[in-house]
Amino acid sequence: MKIVILPGDGIGPEISAVTIDVLQAVSRTHGLGLELLHDSAGLDSLRVHGATVTPALLEKVRGADGLVLGPMSTYEMKDEARGEVNPSKFFRKELDLYANIRPARTYPGLPNKVGEFDLVVVRENTEGFYADRNMEQGNGEMLVTKDVAISLRRITRQCCERIAESAFALARTRKQHVSIVHKANVLKIGDGMFIDACHEVAKRYPDVTVNDFIVDAMMAHVVRAPSRFDVIVTTNMFGDILSDLTSELSGSLGLGASLNAGSGFAMAQASHGSAPDIAGRDCANPSSLVLSAAMLLAWHGQRSGDQAFVTAARAIEQATTEAIACGEMTADVGGRMGTKAAGKALTARLA
Repeated sequence: MKIVILPGDGIGPEISAVTIDVLQAVSRTHGLGLELLHDSAGLDSLRVHGATVTPALLEKVRGADGLVLGPMSTYEMKDEARGEVNPSKFFRKELDLYANIRPARTYPGLPNKVGEFDLVVVRENTEGFYADRNMEQGNGEMLVTKDVAISLRRITRQCCERIAESAFALARTRKQHVSIVHKANVLKIGDGMFIDACHEVAKRYPDVTVNDFIVDAMMAHVVRAPSRFDVIVTTNMFGDILSDLTSELSGSLGLGASLNAGSGFAMAQASHGSAPDIAGRDCANPSSLVLSAAMLLAWHGQRSGDQAFVTAARAIEQATTEAIACGEMTADVGGRMGTKAAGKALTARLA
């Protein structure tokens, strides 16, 4: 398996270094034969190449089996005409990575205020209110006058159906329960189409229980009793917000793993940003990107039929769970180590 590694900005290089060590460790112990291809994107690439993502990099990624994308300082990327393209958006759109899979769970030894839970947010990734990816040309957000702004939301039946399919297929491997999250009481046409598409797909999964929630009420339900939920499927922006909430409920946003998957390619990506305020301080939690890389291995194993990759992914998840339980992790999850030390301890568990 060939994996392109793009460390990113801010804390990206620090947590990517740990992720590389973890991948190399499981490659040795599980006989995966991983080939890690190193390159750059984001502000580093902008300084060197005049663009945050280059055509040559896209071709390199297309020639690989997967991508690990470190956090990017997307807030600083304001003008695409000057090469300041959001790399995450770029790869999601160019590779049609329509399903953003974001698990969240509690961990033994890590205090939480909401009880034990284990759920997954399945978020549509290519349209919705995201103005930088819902148009063939141009941008979905317009400044009509200096005092009037309009943001367009695109919802298509095809995208609704395929994200629903991803959610129901995943639920069948878990607790067989899908919760549809929407705002159809206000967005009657767009979210009405989303709900209809989800229920149509549900007919092919009679063994899966289905219910639905208005998004604002869902936030309260998740905070009050997250253990009620298994797989949550929703549109792009609602899923982005909801999955950050569920990651934080697990104990830290630093545990927020994420996989962006399409029909033939997948990209591992931490669900948080580049955190420039703590960059270089050796305190960033590497778990989010490490667990995202584990999801990438599992995706490849399921797709290729090679169980060794699935087993390796589970080994990473188990090692992370054990590291958190005994304090061999960063301070945000009650640990006593810096990023580098936590990475070494985690890698040692996988050796």
